[in-house]
Amino acid sequence: MRFLPESLSRSFTGLWFGTGAANLGDGTALFVLPLLAIAADASPGGVAAVTAALTLAWPIFGLHAGWIVDRVDRRALLGSVNVVRAVVLAGLTASHLTGTLSLPVLLAAAVLLGLGETLVDTALTATIPLVVEPGGRNRANARIEATINVTNQLAGPPLAGLLAGVTLALSTGVSAALYALAVAGIAAMTLRRAPAETRAAARGGVVAGFRHLWRQPVVRTLTLFTAAMNVVWAASTALLVVYAVRPGPLGLTAAQYGLLLTAMAVGGLLASTVVERLRRRFGVTTLLIADAVGTVLLVAPVAVDAAAWVVAAGAVAAGAGSSIWRILVATIRQNLSPPELLGRIYSASRVLSWGVIPVSAALAGLGAELMGVRAVFAVATGVAVLILAVFVLFARRTDLSAAMEPSPERRAAV
Repeated sequence: MRFLPESLSRSFTGLWFGTGAANLGDGTALFVLPLLAIAADASPGGVAAVTAALTLAWPIFGLHAGWIVDRVDRRALLGSVNVVRAVVLAGLTASHLTGTLSLPVLLAAAVLLGLGETLVDTALTATIPLVVEPGGRNRANARIEATINVTNQLAGPPLAGLLAGVTLALSTGVSAALYALAVAGIAAMTLRRAPAETRAAARGGVVAGFRHLWRQPVVRTLTLFTAAMNVVWAASTALLVVYAVRPGPLGLTAAQYGLLLTAMAVGGLLASTVVERLRRRFGVTTLLIADAVGTVLLVAPVAVDAAAWVVAAGAVAAGAGSSIWRILVATIRQNLSPPELLGRIYSASRVLSWGVIPVSAALAGLGAELMGVRAVFAVATGVAVLILAVFVLFARRTDLSAAMEPSPERRAAV
């Protein structure tokens, strides 16, 4: 009996290690930046501006990030961006220690970190096919997803809080060191060299990936469904804290609310460790439909004023389904995309699917002011049920299992 997961390749192990170190750095950095803003005497609007600055890169720079990834050596890009992120965090550490930290400095750092995230996330998904054989891609995506869940969501914030309790400079300094450590893993990778015709095709324009995504029916439709479900997720993310934390109706303390979010992350982690077994047992179609059900369960308990444990159970189910969706859709996208366009196709899908989040969150906030929080969750539940019904129709007439296997032509090309 095998207790440890089978190794995929030495190069993937390097990528895996680098991803873990960098995402632990992400988790600590994202936690501490608002605290640094408060320490710099920023107003509440200034603190919010720092958070907003971290999210600007995807809608503004996302397509260009894919174009860059497809044109340059991905190992060099991953290493360089992590070096820059380490320098940025080291600079914040020095500024805080010397008393020169200001809101403009923090905003500039947040923008740079956001730009780095677009490049690293795009390069990561585009690099997996270069270090893993086609048959191992789903396992590779699952391991990356599990690692991101553990480091970014579970370990990063508590670690940052512990370090910040000593001094904020310690938290930013450790984050800088983690980004630097990620470079060691990236350096251990050896990438397959793309054929000459592939490298030539990579010279296409910024929107080449978007055009291919739109012409590929399965990838296009899954991207649109991801965007639709993100509308529901954005509403929940924006308003769940208002409903859950006292004096909200659920009456949770801040600590209990933190445990609820941790439980959601644990659901995603557990799902990512068994997704390959579930795929073999139930099939891709069933698992993706289950995620659409999980999106309904994310918002429906609040809409019907259910007990706290029901809300928590729905959040865990939603977290598990979301993790499975990301893994399977990533594999399908990798298998159905030309290698020379994968970076641009991923970034195009991310721009589409994440671009709805700020607008949806703002509309949810406006709806809560006009109708109340539960009314917004009721509308979100109706939207989620509609998405589920339409997705079932799509999934039952589409051979999604076949999309998990690359064509013989692409298998020979990688």
